[in-house]
Amino acid sequence: MAKRDYYEVLGVSRSSSADEIKKAYRKLAIQYHPDKNQGDAAAEEKFKEAAEAYEVLSTAEKKQKYDQFGHQSYGQGSGGGGFGGGMNMDDIFSHFGDIFGGGSFGGGGGRGGAARGANLRVRVKLTLEDVSAGVEKKIKIRRAIPADGLTFKTCTVCNGSGQISRVQNTILGQMRTASACHGCNGSGKMIDLRPDGVGADGLERVDEVVSVKIPAGVQDGMQLRVSGKGNHGPMGGPAGDLIVSIEEEAHETLVREGQNLHYDLYLSFPDVALGTTAEIPTVQGKARMKIEAGTQSGKTLRLKGKGLPSVEGYGTGDLLVHVSVWTPKSLSTEEKELLEVMQGNPNFQPNPGKSDKGFFDRVRDMFQG
Repeated sequence: MAKRDYYEVLGVSRSSSADEIKKAYRKLAIQYHPDKNQGDAAAEEKFKEAAEAYEVLSTAEKKQKYDQFGHQSYGQGSGGGGFGGGMNMDDIFSHFGDIFGGGSFGGGGGRGGAARGANLRVRVKLTLEDVSAGVEKKIKIRRAIPADGLTFKTCTVCNGSGQISRVQNTILGQMRTASACHGCNGSGKMIDLRPDGVGADGLERVDEVVSVKIPAGVQDGMQLRVSGKGNHGPMGGPAGDLIVSIEEEAHETLVREGQNLHYDLYLSFPDVALGTTAEIPTVQGKARMKIEAGTQSGKTLRLKGKGLPSVEGYGTGDLLVHVSVWTPKSLSTEEKELLEVMQGNPNFQPNPGKSDKGFFDRVRDMFQG
């Protein structure tokens, strides 16, 4: 399979500056980094392809040869070979660590040091009452921590550096590369004493209760991060984080829309015709609302400040009360006679004015805010 043009790989032109080439490579390297695409072979190949392209285009001498002779200048015709096939992932990370301010980037624990432990994830169910006021939850987790009595010694393979250097002969001369030590996986340490029953990683699994403060106003699907409460890494590596995903339980009568709440209020015809007072459920309890005489079915009334707070602290939403007139499904003879008298009265004939909005007007208003 023919190799793609290096400029095409990085998405730059032949006239691009060194900074533009570096910026393009960094963007692709972050996008296809193995830590963010675990198990994705296609992403790993794109990561290697971008590294190969940058290795050539970032060096003036190599770039000049490539511009003049193309892939053939490195023995990289349609058959492949060259940089991408001759260096492993550790070589790539080590060789291009300067691009990211060190030897690692993305979400992993880094190379050239003890690996960071994996994150833990839990889901927490919250009621509207919890969301409204904020809540502190006690969450039981099972996490990996260093076993009691575990001790370490300096790695005898790399003498504590965490890296192994080696020299490779290339068409351009010798290239010195550094990769994570195979004896300690880059940590610089080896287990000296390990308690009985503890695995090769030196970790034991324990149950722990973590207290998580959940701020008011969170929404379904939001994630909170508790630093350092994930699994510890092997060889004394730092702990990952605990990721708390919010799952909001449905309320019995209220429906949430952002910071606002919605409530359907059903009233009888006499109530809306004569006016009444209705009791409205809120997250905080109950509120009394006056229903003016002549209130039309479909009208939306507003209880300001009875919604939910913003998680950023930017005010509180409203409770929107949607009025619906309840029509009885069966009538007695006397009730029918009373209604028949009103049926012929012009005052009871529909006569909407400009202020009486129909369904489509209300829908338009809703989408226009």
